[in-house]
Amino acid sequence: MKQNIGVIGLSVMGSNLALNIADNGFKVAVFNRTTTVVDKMLEEHPHNNVVGRYSLQELIDGLEKPRKIVLMVKAGFAVDSLIEQLTPLLEKGDIIIDGGNSFFKDTQRRYDLLLEKGINYFGVGVSGGEEGARFGPALMPGGDEKAYEEIRPILEAIAAKVNDVPCCSYTSTGGAGHYVKMVHNGIEYGDMQLISEAYKVLKHLGGFSNEELQETFEEWNKGELESYLIEITANIFKVKEEDGSYLVDKILDKSQQKGTGKWTNEQAIDLGIDVSVITAALNGRYMSNLKEERVRAEQEFTRKPYAVVEDKERLKTIVKDALFISKIVSYAQGFKLLQAAEKEYNWTFDYSQIAKIFRGGCIIQAKILQ
Repeated sequence: MKQNIGVIGLSVMGSNLALNIADNGFKVAVFNRTTTVVDKMLEEHPHNNVVGRYSLQELIDGLEKPRKIVLMVKAGFAVDSLIEQLTPLLEKGDIIIDGGNSFFKDTQRRYDLLLEKGINYFGVGVSGGEEGARFGPALMPGGDEKAYEEIRPILEAIAAKVNDVPCCSYTSTGGAGHYVKMVHNGIEYGDMQLISEAYKVLKHLGGFSNEELQETFEEWNKGELESYLIEITANIFKVKEEDGSYLVDKILDKSQQKGTGKWTNEQAIDLGIDVSVITAALNGRYMSNLKEERVRAEQEFTRKPYAVVEDKERLKTIVKDALFISKIVSYAQGFKLLQAAEKEYNWTFDYSQIAKIFRGGCIIQAKILQ
């Protein structure tokens, strides 16, 4: 029996996505450049719908036509190298799906290149991390609309669902899917920075304890601020070490990035769009990495203690309202950038559908997207 789809790249994201596809009744062939990784996955996660393949030729030969192959490898050279190896083995109408965090212009270039050879190329933004990949991510596919019908049943089956509606919808041609994912990540940067600033104000100006912070964020998550990020923020305040101390007080205040936030800002500059919330968030990440400088400055300059606000409830209301309106601004700026990109790159976006994609499975899922 031929497999319905192949997955190349069995890191945590790749293997989890393959198992998700298999759970939904599709036959999956998996391959990894280091073949021992294939054996390890099959041993640790045996599944009746998953078979291992040990060469690209073997993988291709075992797939039903049109062949559908998902690449879950590191963005950049690895993607180009795989496309170069796969192209001679494929036929017209076959489909390559890049599920990594590729830069949208690279996706557009690959889309155009393979189109000349009659091969369909999709850049699919995948959001939700390891758990999303395993149990239901948000998916943002971009490519040829007619060819999308070939992969739609699989993508919609594995995507997260909100009110039984898949958090997956065709975006537009070429690099559109990865562009939407890029903007998603930019909004995510803004969201996380705003939450951290709310935390700082409550902790230092309000003198809130970790117990009070946990109760506050949990309360906020029952109203208009309901979102995945608010929920996990509330949860982190509950986590204690064996000695009873709080984990949140021990986490190093340095933040890394994968590049998508930077790309969002670069695009905003190129297209002349204000994404000031996202820009501030990116700068916040850069500043957080100046740990040694910040420690030295703290030693050089004495700082007066914060004057703790006596009316905690009033402060909590002010911070909540500020966080909510700032969150709206962050989302609006992201969608404004999508609007400018639609014109610049001759895409056709359905903004309602994009909002529906963002409602579940992804990091920025929030009540306001309803």
